[in-house]
Amino acid sequence: MTNYLLTGGGTAGHVNPLLSLADAITAQDAQAKVIALGTAEGLESGLVPARGYRLETIERLPFPRKPSAYALGFPFKFLRAVAQVRALIRKEKIEAVVGFGGYASAPAYLAARFEKIPLVIHEANALPGIANKIGAKFADVVAVAFAGTGLAREQLTGMPLRHEIEAITVRRNQAEARKHFSLDESTLTLLVTGGSLGAKKLNDVIEASRTKLAAAGIQVLHIVGGKSGLTPITERGYVRLAYCDRMDLAIAAADFAVSRAGASTVSEFAAVGLPAVYVPYAVGNGEQRFNLQALLKAGGGVMVLDKDFDEQYVASQLIPLLSSAKQLNEMAKAAASVGIKDGTQRLLQLVLSVLRQGKKG
Repeated sequence: MTNYLLTGGGTAGHVNPLLSLADAITAQDAQAKVIALGTAEGLESGLVPARGYRLETIERLPFPRKPSAYALGFPFKFLRAVAQVRALIRKEKIEAVVGFGGYASAPAYLAARFEKIPLVIHEANALPGIANKIGAKFADVVAVAFAGTGLAREQLTGMPLRHEIEAITVRRNQAEARKHFSLDESTLTLLVTGGSLGAKKLNDVIEASRTKLAAAGIQVLHIVGGKSGLTPITERGYVRLAYCDRMDLAIAAADFAVSRAGASTVSEFAAVGLPAVYVPYAVGNGEQRFNLQALLKAGGGVMVLDKDFDEQYVASQLIPLLSSAKQLNEMAKAAASVGIKDGTQRLLQLVLSVLRQGKKG
């Protein structure tokens, strides 16, 4: 029996890999104790308890970017959070900390160092976040979803995938998946998704291109996100959903996708062998572009800048690509060639290896 503290949260990109590892740990050792650490504001506050795991929370402490009253008080709040995690580690006899980034992770990383217990970090993006940059300086090992992050002691494990995604990497029943969404079982299918909140640019362009796509014999499964304002529609050749709770079936149903380039999306599409046009999110530090490097080099996807993705692009580039069965098949094989299907088990074995080395030491 081993006691683990898994830390990370704020977004699904941090929480889902954490939960995948938690499930793998308990499947491998039913006596293992798994505690998650996050904040009360992040998605983990709902997702972790719903999966049956205990969640401990600390204050949400973004790193200050400029001088302010918050910046002056930040060091004291941060050290208090570290002390809180150290107390948790001692009380629960935690033997290893595994972090996935996010606001709760940096205090946990320092707590693990001060308590002299193994620390493993998983970095989902090709361009690392600040918490993982800090923790990587003293972590035992850093597991990465994409090679070349520049973090010390990195080992490529890929992304821990959700169970349902792992299942369709083994068996993908496209006809049944299409039937689930009331799509025609034998028609070329395009999946469009901008994530749980949606992507206005993708939604607007696809909405304006529906007639052209239909004329080309392409049916569309369009997941617009919860804040799009677009109403759900089910009609011949076009299905629009505000939210999809079966993304595994959406991916299984598709021959091709148009999507943002978040780490989880890129990893899941590649693992399944689903080629896509990726339109990286144009705001922030640009990490989504870096997530695509290996996939683009292999030929498993195409990247188009947000400003260049418009009706003209759909007509002159996307529809001709979708109309070439040979090209789609080649891209699917290329995507699968760089996809990692067993990221959860790779990460678990890395954690167990670090634990064994620590016990030998």
